[in-house]
Amino acid sequence: MASLLDKINTLISANLHAMVDKALQSNSVAVMDEYIRQAEDNLDKLEDATATVGGEVKTLRRKADEYAAQAAKLDRDIDALLQQGRDDLASAAQSKYNTTQRMAEQYQQQHERQQAEYKTLLEAKLKLEAKLTTTKQEREEMLALLDLAKSKELTVKTMKSIDDIVGSGDADIARIGESIRSRLDKASAKSEMLASRLDDQIDEVLGKTELDTQLAERKKRLGMTS
Repeated sequence: MASLLDKINTLISANLHAMVDKALQSNSVAVMDEYIRQAEDNLDKLEDATATVGGEVKTLRRKADEYAAQAAKLDRDIDALLQQGRDDLASAAQSKYNTTQRMAEQYQQQHERQQAEYKTLLEAKLKLEAKLTTTKQEREEMLALLDLAKSKELTVKTMKSIDDIVGSGDADIARIGESIRSRLDKASAKSEMLASRLDDQIDEVLGKTELDTQLAERKKRLGMTS
């Protein structure tokens, strides 16, 4: 599990701006395609692990509640036996109560540990999904941008060939070349802004998730849940 989370955290922390730069430099989105492939593969594994741990949390909660209920019943039975003067039976019930109570506490502790792990997995899943969505969107924008750049470069090459023949058009070629460079600079700046907003978007989502969790726990404590 630790190894999987390490991979997920590496993917989450990947520098989107750096990926965009490599794509621009190589005129290819291959680096982004590889990131998307790895992210989707690990997201599938993370979802499976999250479901497994979530199931364990429910099982441990049920076990803890069952043993707690048994312990509560034994506690009442011990008092009743003592009141009836059945000290021998009360002693046996006390021994069983001690074991049952210990099991209830152990299951409760295990439940708390698994619940914490489950929360960690859910948070990692949410972050990776957000990063993956942004990367896919950026990839589509990069494809359109690269197609435009190639088109403009072809136009420049064609006009240069004409200029070589007729000896004119240098100013037009310069303007087209500058237009290409400006478009690429704008794309790089936009990618950097998207990357800087990603962490804020993720933190906002996770902040809401944490608030929802806190309110749910408070409602449970107040007896407002079914």
